[in-house]
Amino acid sequence: MKNIITGFLPDEFKGLLVKFKQPLYRATQILEWIYKKKVISFSEMTNLSKDLKQILDDKLEILALKQLLKLKSKKDNTVKYAFNTNDRQIIESVFIPTQKRATICISTQAGCAYGCIFCASGKKGFKRNLTVAEIVGQVLLVKNDNPERQITNIVIMGMGEPLANYANTIKSLKIFNSPDCFGIGARKITLSTCGLCPQIIDLAKEGIQIERSISLHAAEDKLRSKLMPINRKYPLNELIKTVKKYTQEANRIVTFEYIIINAINDSKEDALKLSKLLKGFQAKVNIIPFNPVQAVDYLPVTKEALEAFCEVLEKNKTNYTIRRSRGSDIQGACGQLRASLEKN
Repeated sequence: MKNIITGFLPDEFKGLLVKFKQPLYRATQILEWIYKKKVISFSEMTNLSKDLKQILDDKLEILALKQLLKLKSKKDNTVKYAFNTNDRQIIESVFIPTQKRATICISTQAGCAYGCIFCASGKKGFKRNLTVAEIVGQVLLVKNDNPERQITNIVIMGMGEPLANYANTIKSLKIFNSPDCFGIGARKITLSTCGLCPQIIDLAKEGIQIERSISLHAAEDKLRSKLMPINRKYPLNELIKTVKKYTQEANRIVTFEYIIINAINDSKEDALKLSKLLKGFQAKVNIIPFNPVQAVDYLPVTKEALEAFCEVLEKNKTNYTIRRSRGSDIQGACGQLRASLEKN
């Protein structure tokens, strides 16, 4: 089996080329072709010798993914991608352009084991963790497919739980951040977790100044356990205690994600519970109107309920923003595209 370049940190790749009896500067040249010049074929790397190109072709590959499908939203220009891995797992990524930003949302697992009932990612079950090359390859392919925009942000909020694929996720973060690769600033990278408390503390010790996002979606244990089974293992009291410790050790403000769903968690009482839960906590809340998901009976929040919910947050001085759903006309919610493709 060939080594895949997008699975290597720059120093690791330099060490590999040394084994091929190549000078270190060749590694820098190759990485520049791949990450800066958007070239993913050794034959197009014009400053490499014919013999070196043959060595690279024989021993290495650049990507671990192939594009399977691409859908572009007519509403907001969001682009949804489905990729095939070498063992034919289907994973998803999303390109989210706005006037000021160009964001790529990526997956870290094929499927998901955590079973949040409002999410499509786990409906087909968990298959496996993605390799570093598969995680990094998503960003490279989406970036290359949108050459008119400079990628400003990466969000790790796609299929799967990033902290359940801890080592590969951390290594991918370092590749995204490396100036020899993507050169994305750490604070332009956001990682979302459903709330794996031990790994949250481990992440604080990594010293990587990324943005952190915690999927909350309810402010009391009974409802959160219904929406997110992980709450039965790490209930709210433990989660909040862990996140507070994380903010102290990492010196970072954390964002809580709250998907607001019609008649489930959208009442004034829910808003008051949320404000009380986060009182005195240096954090912010992203309120995310539910994006309809196939095979899930929940409905989007009404405009009136959303406004009333936010009024309670404002009254109680809870720091929040409303994050509008994107790509609703292209199965934008995580896991939907995979589910529809696997039916065929």
